[in-house]
Amino acid sequence: MVAQPHDRPGLSWLGAPIDARPLFEPELEALLGLLRGLRPGQWNETAVPGWTVHDVSAHVLGDYRARLGHREFGAFAPGETLEAFIHRANQEWVDRHRGMDSASLVDALEEAGTELARRFARADLDAPSLGVSWAGVDPAPLWLDCAREFTEYWTHRQQIRHAAGLGTDPEPRALSMVLDTFMRALPHTLRDTAAPAGTRVALTVTGPGGGTWAVTAGPEGWSLAEDGWPLTEDSGGRPVATVELDAETAWRLCTRGVQPAAALARARIEGDRRLAEAACRIVSIVY
Repeated sequence: MVAQPHDRPGLSWLGAPIDARPLFEPELEALLGLLRGLRPGQWNETAVPGWTVHDVSAHVLGDYRARLGHREFGAFAPGETLEAFIHRANQEWVDRHRGMDSASLVDALEEAGTELARRFARADLDAPSLGVSWAGVDPAPLWLDCAREFTEYWTHRQQIRHAAGLGTDPEPRALSMVLDTFMRALPHTLRDTAAPAGTRVALTVTGPGGGTWAVTAGPEGWSLAEDGWPLTEDSGGRPVATVELDAETAWRLCTRGVQPAAALARARIEGDRRLAEAACRIVSIVY
């Protein structure tokens, strides 16, 4: 059995650092344009189970303000897990802001989102930051925490788009960053999956914004390969399992908009089915 990622020194197993900082301002502009174009009735459409478009928008505002240090979360309840605490705090925030009119909500999003984008632009990507539970690292380097934060805002905007009758935004630069960030969960996803050292599993996302990510088993755990694609004998050999997904299925799988069984049914799989199924258990959100 490979070791737990938490037990390893260093962070090279997370793969090469990525920089999401330049994408926060365009993402905010896209969200504000989307919200300002909604018809009044669309604010009440269901965006995710239990939450309307207004609720999801208020949740994003809460995330902005939390990162700026302005949101009160309260205390943990006795025996409450981190995941349960986060979900409860998010719900309480949304409940408190259900009466906020949409124009005021958009203005507040613009103000807080602009300040947050500016703060991230000045941040040191190598500094230790908040943990990323789905990647198995705490504290995480700021580059990963920042990219994780970007994926949350992008994902919520897609949920609003779908509620408004629009499809996923195909803009490839943002989608590429989201997918690259989500795939940092692969080593943690496979942490309990036994395989001989040197075993490789590859996950390919097709289309603009896609790519291929390979993880390799080692004595200290699974690691994201950094030596490019296609893999050669010189770089460690071909993967023993490959999974190919379209981008829509991939991002929805990582955010549990699609369950692993459904993703597997849509996937093209070659090689070891056990390892392919394990890779498709990937989750890149607090769940």
